[in-house]
Amino acid sequence: MKEETLLVKNLTKGKLSSLPFVLMKNTILGSEYELSVVCVGEKLARKLNRDMRAKDYATNILSFSLSKTSGEIIFQLDCVKKDAKNFNMSYKEFLKFLFIHGLLHLKGMDHGLLMEKEEKKYLKLF
Repeated sequence: MKEETLLVKNLTKGKLSSLPFVLMKNTILGSEYELSVVCVGEKLARKLNRDMRAKDYATNILSFSLSKTSGEIIFQLDCVKKDAKNFNMSYKEFLKFLFIHGLLHLKGMDHGLLMEKEEKKYLKLF
């Protein structure tokens, strides 16, 4: 039996919507890629963003590559819910978009037209 390569941990009282996280991860990064998804509160999101990116605010998502075959995505669910309205998306749809966005960063992509094209492609697929 193959060992699972996606670990999800929710450190908040918020609800993480049900999405095909494993399928999305495997499609974009491959089945061998080891990914942790962690949901954190505003204080920890702000601290991580400050410590890792020198930006002193909580953000809805952070993604960190740990190696060529492993990484971590961190969600701040309250921020995701709040920001979804700014993008005219439901919470679940915006969470899906952000997860795809984070996966593409872990794949090595930077913001730009190519990343936007890939995001649209995967949003349609999932």
